[in-house]
Amino acid sequence: MNLKQILQHIAYRSVYAILYAVSLLPMALLYAMGSITYFLTYYIISYRKEVVIQNITRSFPDKRYGEIHAIVKKFYACFIAYFAEIIKSTSVSAAVLDKKLVFENLDLIDQYINSGRNVIACLGHCGNWEMLNFMSYKMRHEIYAVYKPLKSATMNKLMIRLRSRFGMKLIPDRTVIRHVLSKNSDPAVYLFLADQCPQIKEEKYKFTLLNQETYFFSGMEKLARTGRTAVIYLHITQLSKGNYKIACIPVSSKAESTNDGEITQKYVDLLTENIKEEPYGWLWTHKRWKR
Repeated sequence: MNLKQILQHIAYRSVYAILYAVSLLPMALLYAMGSITYFLTYYIISYRKEVVIQNITRSFPDKRYGEIHAIVKKFYACFIAYFAEIIKSTSVSAAVLDKKLVFENLDLIDQYINSGRNVIACLGHCGNWEMLNFMSYKMRHEIYAVYKPLKSATMNKLMIRLRSRFGMKLIPDRTVIRHVLSKNSDPAVYLFLADQCPQIKEEKYKFTLLNQETYFFSGMEKLARTGRTAVIYLHITQLSKGNYKIACIPVSSKAESTNDGEITQKYVDLLTENIKEEPYGWLWTHKRWKR
C-alpha cells in the first residue's frame, strides 16, 4: 500500500467514523438539523434554485406560480430529509427499517427468477431511492445495484459500504453487460437508475418526458433484450415522513420479444406517473435537459 492509498484509507475511516457517530443521534434530532440545513439551502445559499424552478415550470406548464412555488419548497424540504434518513441508515437496525419500508408485489420478482430469468429493475430518482439498499434484506435472491464509480476513491468506498450494508452488491456500469451475459450462477436482480442524462444521444431513444423531448440511455433496454431478461419498474412513493412504499410493476416478462424502444417507452410512462403522483419527490436539482 503506497502513501496515497494509506491517506485515502485514513480519510475513509475518519469520514465513516464521523458519519456513524452522527447516525446514532435520535431521528428527531437529525430531522431538526435537516430543517436548519433546509433553511440555509433554500433561503441563503439557494442551491440550484434556478435549475429547480425552471425544471418544474417546464414540466408542469399548466400549474400556476403559487403551485410551482409550493412544489419547489416541498422538494427542498424532502431532499434535505432524505440525507438525514441516509445518515441514519448507517447504523439503524433492520427491524426498524422493516417497519418503515413497505415492499409491494415482490412475488413478481420471485416468479421471474424461478423461471430462470434475470430481472432488470429500473427506477427513477423518486422518493428516497437510497432506501432500496434494504431490498436485499427482504429477498433471498442476489441483488446488484448498477452504479457509476465516483472520482473520489474515499467517497466511492464509503458509498459502497453504505449501499451494501444489507447485502446489496454493487457493480460498475461499465462491467454490467459482461456480468449479465456471462453470469452462469443463479438468476439475479439488477437495479438501474435510468432517468439520468446520457452523454451520447440516440434518436431512437428520444421520448417525451414531462412535456419535453428527452434522451434516455439505451443500455438498459439493449441489455434486457440481449440478455433475455424480465423487466420491472420500482414505483417509490412516500407514505409519510421517513416511510416509503416500493411497488414492483411489470414492464416485460420477455424483453427479447419486445420491439426496439418499447421497454424504454413503458419506463418513461411509469416514471411520468411516479413523478406526477409526488411531484416534489423527484431529483429536480439534476440538469436533466441540459443537452
